Amino acid sequence: MEKQLKKFTELIGFRYFLIVVLILTGALQFALMYGNVKGVTYDFKPLQLAPETVRSTKTIEDTYKTQQERDKAANAIEPVYQFSADVAKQRAAIVTSLFDYVLEVKTDVESSKEPIPVADQVTKLRKKFESIDSEQMPIIFTDSQLEGLLVQSEADLKRTSAQLSKSVQEYLQKSIRSENVFAGQNDFETKIRGQRGYPDKIFNTVVLIGRMSIIENETINEEQTKIRKEQAKESVEPTRILQGQIIVQEGQIIDNEAFRQLELLGMVSNKASMKPIAGLIILILLEMTFMFVLFERWDTHVDKKHNALLVTVIVYSLSILLMKIVSLVSGGFDVTVAFLFPTALATMLVRLLVDERAAALITVMTAASAGVIFQEGYSSVMQMEITLYIIFGGFASLFFLDSMEKRSHILHAVGVIGLVNISFIAFYLLMTQSTYGLSELMYYFIAAMISALLSGALAMGLLPFFESAFSVLSSLRLIELSNPNHPLLKKLLMEAPGTYHHSVMVANLAEAACEEIGADGLLARVGCYYHDIGKTKRPAFFIENQMSGINPHDSLPPEKSAEIIIAHTTDGAEMLKRYKMPQEIIDIALQHHGSSLLKFFYFKAKEEGQCLDDTKYRYPGPKPQTKEAAIISVADSVEAAVRSMKEPNAEKIQKLVRAIIDDRVQDNQFDECDISIKELKCIEKVLCETMNGIFHSRIEYPKADK
Repeated sequence: MEKQLKKFTELIGFRYFLIVVLILTGALQFALMYGNVKGVTYDFKPLQLAPETVRSTKTIEDTYKTQQERDKAANAIEPVYQFSADVAKQRAAIVTSLFDYVLEVKTDVESSKEPIPVADQVTKLRKKFESIDSEQMPIIFTDSQLEGLLVQSEADLKRTSAQLSKSVQEYLQKSIRSENVFAGQNDFETKIRGQRGYPDKIFNTVVLIGRMSIIENETINEEQTKIRKEQAKESVEPTRILQGQIIVQEGQIIDNEAFRQLELLGMVSNKASMKPIAGLIILILLEMTFMFVLFERWDTHVDKKHNALLVTVIVYSLSILLMKIVSLVSGGFDVTVAFLFPTALATMLVRLLVDERAAALITVMTAASAGVIFQEGYSSVMQMEITLYIIFGGFASLFFLDSMEKRSHILHAVGVIGLVNISFIAFYLLMTQSTYGLSELMYYFIAAMISALLSGALAMGLLPFFESAFSVLSSLRLIELSNPNHPLLKKLLMEAPGTYHHSVMVANLAEAACEEIGADGLLARVGCYYHDIGKTKRPAFFIENQMSGINPHDSLPPEKSAEIIIAHTTDGAEMLKRYKMPQEIIDIALQHHGSSLLKFFYFKAKEEGQCLDDTKYRYPGPKPQTKEAAIISVADSVEAAVRSMKEPNAEKIQKLVRAIIDDRVQDNQFDECDISIKELKCIEKVLCETMNGIFHSRIEYPKADK
């Protein structure tokens, strides 16, 4: 199956393979989550008998009822009136102006050298009155009324003007609304008629002017009234149809109100809303897009990306399936069963099998999907407490599962996850402000610990299956391979003890160098343990295993010796394959010499006068493909060279290490891996420091007296 998938990937390219996998994952996720968003629908019609009791499947606002209640509250608000004291002054001023116009005309007549006919005086006065806005004083005076005003004495006119304007101003000190204007005018007329001092000939005109001077002085403040109505509307709580609320009883007639509520809830077949389904599709598209970007931009070997992708989508799909199962059995309980879901399971598996970035993304995706799957109650979109519960639990495992050299580290992380889960549930219980019994509190806190324990137990239990099925080399797997009791390491120790010691020394060097530049130090260490396993096929042909001082190469031609030495890489790879070792370890065995030249036997052959083709004296490769393989190739040569030095010191070691690295660079051995010159400088420094620590000067102890 794995080979077929690999061929399929090579055929269509990783990008298209990624798209196909994500489409299938998204389709599976949609199928599992569809039932959580589509809701329950009925084929009902208005005024038919309900064949069963129908309850609301969710809590939703009844917008129609809410609007009715708000309109009712707004209509109950009385208008806000605003009294204007300026109206009295304005009306009194208009009264004064009318009489002033009369006085002006009389003054003009008296100052005129020729007599002015009464008709002309009336015309002139009418024009002056017309200058007053008709809305301010809507009076049409008759000619006789104007003549009456003109024939009055100046003293009478001034007295009448002062008295009437004062009465108008005083009367308008009290509130008069639009609906009370007519009554006010009648009342003011009565007041005028009860006063003395007005000339009899113009009394009716004075009454007319007085009546028209009375207008409303307390008007509606539209802005304040609108604000109060809006406040009244806002104070009305939304009318909700609650989850579980009975919409219609079995055997009842489905009246228009019940049918309207069913339509609002989307529980009528022809009114079922497609919005939640569209929303689910958008959520899945967002999640798959982020996953596409993650794996598309991941700069690593395509085979590793292929396996990591499959592991990630399978873990994610299994998480959704597990959530679906939990949601199906949680309906009959009064407590939130979802708190039993292992919050950090997906995060821990992806963290152990892939990397932290993928684990962080899966944590958020799992939390978002859980919010939809476990949605209930007042949550109209997602169950936010479950979403946050999984996010906190998942990220707790990311922060505290930083080292995996022992399985006990997972147990330590489980304890931390349990504490985080309990803390979040404490927050949840306090924020709900509800009263919980002792049994409920015990359930929630036990559920938090069970969730953490399930996360660790399932992660540890499923980890070997994923490692085996997808050839994933996790840190825990590397720890197992580093056990000296492994059959291959026991074979190396028993048959080639010198090579075993050499491998351990190289492992120390390579691990330190890898950690310095951010490469995988654990992979380098374990790779070093097995990189020379091929030497067990002919251990005596390698100098570190020649204890008796006899070198079999002395009796062999250089070409044959080179063939034997070079073969240890391919022999080791074949041996590792037979033991079903991870591909990364096999690659290190093949690549740790790259295509470098076996100089000793090459120059020995040249000294013997042979016409040489150096390809026979070069390792078959491939060249190092990873930083770890490149570092091991340098550390392997450095350890062997320094061990053969006479009286090594810091200066000699530094020159030797630099020469080995320069030789590798000039021989183009690092062309196929992404190691930089800066990193090579760091590697040189670490190797020198480590070798100096191994070959430091020792005190010469005095010889004992005989």
